[in-house]
Amino acid sequence: MQERSQQDTVAYEVVDRIAWVKFNRPEKRNAMSPKLNRRMMEVLDELEFRDDVGVLVLSGEGESWTAGMDLKEYFRETEAEGLGGIRRSQRESYGWWRRLRWFQKPTIAMVNGWCFGGGYGPLYACDLAFAAEEAKFGLSEINWGILPGGGATKVVVDLISMRDAMYHAMTGEMIDGRKAAEWRLVNEAVPAAELKARVSAVAAMLLEKNPVALKATKDAVRRVKDMTYDNAEDFLVRAQEAANSFDPRGRKEGIRQFIDEKSYKPGLGAYDKERVGSDSE
Repeated sequence: MQERSQQDTVAYEVVDRIAWVKFNRPEKRNAMSPKLNRRMMEVLDELEFRDDVGVLVLSGEGESWTAGMDLKEYFRETEAEGLGGIRRSQRESYGWWRRLRWFQKPTIAMVNGWCFGGGYGPLYACDLAFAAEEAKFGLSEINWGILPGGGATKVVVDLISMRDAMYHAMTGEMIDGRKAAEWRLVNEAVPAAELKARVSAVAAMLLEKNPVALKATKDAVRRVKDMTYDNAEDFLVRAQEAANSFDPRGRKEGIRQFIDEKSYKPGLGAYDKERVGSDSE
């Protein structure tokens, strides 16, 4: 089988302001190789500030989301290069996961199939996650003699209970999408045939929101998790002030439509961000 070029390890298309990004090594269960990791950073560069992109969805070609790190290319071949090769491959993979965590636009993991080991890095990096009920999740590292590294242990400790995290990491036993939703690794699990429709509906909902407020909100949720209440309170005040400076009219327009026009109710939906009234100048 001919080896894929770096360009061909990731595919994407933009449709109705949603960037549908796919790991594209189905013959390797979309395992993350150094080439794929480098290409993902390029793709994030290409999409992050495009005006026609409002939401990014990360999925996988074929029957897998990603089977984690490519054991041959990511581990064996880079380890053969010595410490320099190892550190380079770590920077390339952890680098795009970090970039995805703080991406300018909302991000959704659409887990259509196998999600193993290193795949927990980009899974956690996405703001929201939806899985097919038939998808398979697992920390298989224990089965070949290492711990769940690359942030995977941190991911399960942050997202699921300590007992479930211990069982998941120590046994290497697979769970399906339903169990992943029960454990809160993902927001929801739906039948595979309904997965794209559900993700599309959530993406459409996000596209209605104020983009500056969305970015401030996703950053705030990640930042305040490890803060004391007082520190979080102060941070959120400053974050709102910063958001107001980037979008001085958005907040006023939302209030104007609610109070003066009575054209929407905040508890039931978003204000119309395409309209700007005279009072919001």
